[in-house]
Amino acid sequence: MSPSTLKVVLSLIIYTFTLVNLTRAGDPDILTDFISPLTGPVDSNFFTYTGFRVLVGPQSANPPPFKVLKASLVEFPSLNGQSVSYAALQFQPKSINPPHIHPRSAELLFVVQGSLQVGLIDTTNKLFTQNLQIGDLFIFPKGLVHFQHNVDEKVPALAISAFGSANAGTISLPSTLFNTSIDNNVLALAFKTDVSTIQNLKKGFATYG
Repeated sequence: MSPSTLKVVLSLIIYTFTLVNLTRAGDPDILTDFISPLTGPVDSNFFTYTGFRVLVGPQSANPPPFKVLKASLVEFPSLNGQSVSYAALQFQPKSINPPHIHPRSAELLFVVQGSLQVGLIDTTNKLFTQNLQIGDLFIFPKGLVHFQHNVDEKVPALAISAFGSANAGTISLPSTLFNTSIDNNVLALAFKTDVSTIQNLKKGFATYG
């Protein structure tokens, strides 16, 4: 990204964090300024996370089709009790972030490179889709199934997502259903198909595992 683009990204990141916090923070309030796991004194390094520097540095020659960089409670313990976290979603051409759920937070997505087709499904099974361009934002309400897809055949896409929880959680529906030990008969009945079809679907996930 160019310096000007990075400046816009940082400005909107601050805005999205503020918006998510004001509207639906998902974590309990704390009674101290911050929560430190350290036994000694805290300095500014405690409040700093450098894991996103790779986004503005040299890129891999052979990146995976889809990659997520997270700044959540696991990667950045200083977020504990702050009701905020981030994710950078990197899409190669024709790649997808499969249907999934964040059980503890809404997601506010900001497209900073390329374009994305996104969609969500509400509790009445109504599908909402949109084609997003650079500079567009899209909100995925907490707990609803949603996805992102880079339909472009040549141009990668990058999006930044803000969450109103330090640990929003992610439940990937394909992986949860077909890469766990749910009984094949249960899945066959649920999807109104046969066991052999379910077994073939599970083999595909085993290949990637």
